[in-house]
Amino acid sequence: MSKGNEKNFVISQEDWSLHRKGHDDQKRHQDKVQEAIKNNLPDLITEENIVMSNGREVVKIPIRSLDEYKIRYNYDKNKHVGQGDGESQVGDVIARDGSPSPGQSGPGKGQGAGDQAGEDYYEAEVSLMELEEALFKELELPNLKQKERDQNVVEDIEFNDIRKTGLMGNIDKKRTMMAAYKRNAMSGKPSFHPIFQEDLKFKTWNETVKPDSKAVVLAMMDTSGSMGVWEKYMARSFFFWMTRFLRTKYETVEIEFIAHHTEAKVVSEEDFFSKGESGGTICSSVYRKALELIDDKYNPSRFNIYPFHFSDGDNLTSDNARCVKLVSELMKVSNMFGYGEVNQYNRHSTLMSAYKNISDEKFRYYILKQKADVFHSMKNFFKKEDENKKYA
Repeated sequence: MSKGNEKNFVISQEDWSLHRKGHDDQKRHQDKVQEAIKNNLPDLITEENIVMSNGREVVKIPIRSLDEYKIRYNYDKNKHVGQGDGESQVGDVIARDGSPSPGQSGPGKGQGAGDQAGEDYYEAEVSLMELEEALFKELELPNLKQKERDQNVVEDIEFNDIRKTGLMGNIDKKRTMMAAYKRNAMSGKPSFHPIFQEDLKFKTWNETVKPDSKAVVLAMMDTSGSMGVWEKYMARSFFFWMTRFLRTKYETVEIEFIAHHTEAKVVSEEDFFSKGESGGTICSSVYRKALELIDDKYNPSRFNIYPFHFSDGDNLTSDNARCVKLVSELMKVSNMFGYGEVNQYNRHSTLMSAYKNISDEKFRYYILKQKADVFHSMKNFFKKEDENKKYA
């Protein structure tokens, strides 16, 4: 209601962003969690409860507490004065924040007991999916090539059409408002109200078919007696994340699991990650088995082929020459060959000493000395390439 020209409403120009404290606090928390994941990722991905899990596990990571800005009592036991000497310059330090001086105990970090307050930390739960997102976003299969595009396609969904009917959740607000503006403008009303049914526009999708490239990864692992508990755990940790990466980012990738000691055999995924064996080591046996698989099932003209072999490097010396020859044959039909060696104490490796003479750019290797190297080896083998080099 109004009297004359007086209106009974007020237009408020208050900045409502000042009232969104909960939203801002939530965003700060999420940013801190992402920062903690990034800083702790090399250690997190080798957590045993994840590698040995069924894929539904979560881990806890320490997050530094976010204190609100406010005036508070200084718990530092040193006395301070706020006066200067008359010759102070801009940037001069006039007081300290209570950091322990020489001879003074600290906040209880390291050896001995301290007498200062510690920094607050709390633990946040991080799901396996969050770790995968942080790890996989910078990885891809190297040297991936298009092969037989007309025979290898994948179905996809794209929002690439606008219609007059659809779900309200898919309404195109901008196009709806523009349609209302145009209709009202034609009748001399410079506004978008009212909006009629005929103005509604909806985003809709169509099923599309895209060409894709097939790929096969040959996961080869040394299970001989020289591979101890730690060596097998490191190798399985790498292959655990490799399989999750491939199945997350690629629809048409196949994985063959091959275990070997003096003989090699194709095994199931469950046996590959759980069974242990013993015996001597003849690495050439696993390369022969890989070549047999390629000849029988994976024609290089149709598949991108990626063999990966993990061992402790303790191979029969007389077998090394055969290994180098077979690796060269594998590289002729592969996009890349990856060799990972678990060598914690820098001991002499008969296999690595032979492989260091391989100069082919398709050959990549990484020596794993600590748990964090699982992360670094993933980055080394699956590092992203420049856009102009893809599908060369």
